[in-house]
Amino acid sequence: MTRIMLFPLITLSLLAHSELTLVAGKYKHGTCIVSGYLTGKAGTCNPENDSECCVTGKLYPQYNNSPPVTRHTHAIMTVNSFEAGGDGGGPSECDNKFHSDKELIVALSSGWFAKKSRCLKHIKIHGNGKMVRAKVVDECDSIQGCDAVHNFEPPCACNIVDASKAVWKALGLNPKMGVYNITWTDA
Repeated sequence: MTRIMLFPLITLSLLAHSELTLVAGKYKHGTCIVSGYLTGKAGTCNPENDSECCVTGKLYPQYNNSPPVTRHTHAIMTVNSFEAGGDGGGPSECDNKFHSDKELIVALSSGWFAKKSRCLKHIKIHGNGKMVRAKVVDECDSIQGCDAVHNFEPPCACNIVDASKAVWKALGLNPKMGVYNITWTDA
């Protein structure tokens, strides 16, 4: 019984003090902790920005956590439209509004969104040898998905910074790339 209880504590301690290399939901010394699985339900999904659309009956992992935030938090940057009718689904969680894709804005995975604690605050994103400040306006929901509010997309991975096209362009990147390894921190 003691060995079972100590192992998660040792693992969490190791992860909290390590430099992490992230690849779409996994980091070098382990994986994010899957908190459950969501059964997919297909619907009208806007595939803009190469969005993954849910498949009925497929199981999608859910995450209540994200890697620890450091001065150089590793993440996967994806493309999101925050406009009405875009692939971002409903209005932004922080202000219940849609936003122009020309704004420097992002949505963060649920663990980093931290129950709205980063709402309307800025983060610094480093990528492609450049830095940009972007405002957090939404959650990239790592728990819920496969419904109209979430554009019938599965839950986000635990390490996503879902950025507007303006953020991509400010970093000198082509949004058509779809995904890019970045680091970020609170501004």
